[in-house]
Amino acid sequence: MTTYYDIPADMLVPALAEKLSETKGIEQPSWSDFVKTGADRERPPTQANWWSIRAASILRKVARKGPIGVTSLAQDYGGSVNNGSSPNTPGVASRHIIRTALQQLESAGLVELVPTKEIESTDGKQQLYSGRKITPAGQKLLDEAAHSCRDAANEMYPGLAKY
Repeated sequence: MTTYYDIPADMLVPALAEKLSETKGIEQPSWSDFVKTGADRERPPTQANWWSIRAASILRKVARKGPIGVTSLAQDYGGSVNNGSSPNTPGVASRHIIRTALQQLESAGLVELVPTKEIESTDGKQQLYSGRKITPAGQKLLDEAAHSCRDAANEMYPGLAKY
């Protein structure tokens, strides 16, 4: 069976975005037409389906990197901030976009929070989480998308056939 490890990301993410656009609960919010994807960007995205592409990419990263949080994902999607004559510094992506996409993926049952420990505070007991991980339903969706684009991947990259 083909897994998402066998297919390159540039082929897997669009196929997964198509499947996610058919999934109930993953829809582009109304405010997303007017926002930039990071502080280092100059304009909002121009693709019509950029939300489902970003959600598919986030789902793939959550599956590959295990329990991962919003801050780590924001650093992964960030670019570099132009500081003029000073050296460029790393920029982070919009955490609100990533958080909203993760919440949608979580409500669709594709990712879940990973609890670490419970602490006692002045407000009572609070649960701490180490990030989000993929659920079996999310794994199945990823593997189905990978299997659907396996033939195209074998044509484009002939060396993949031996895996």
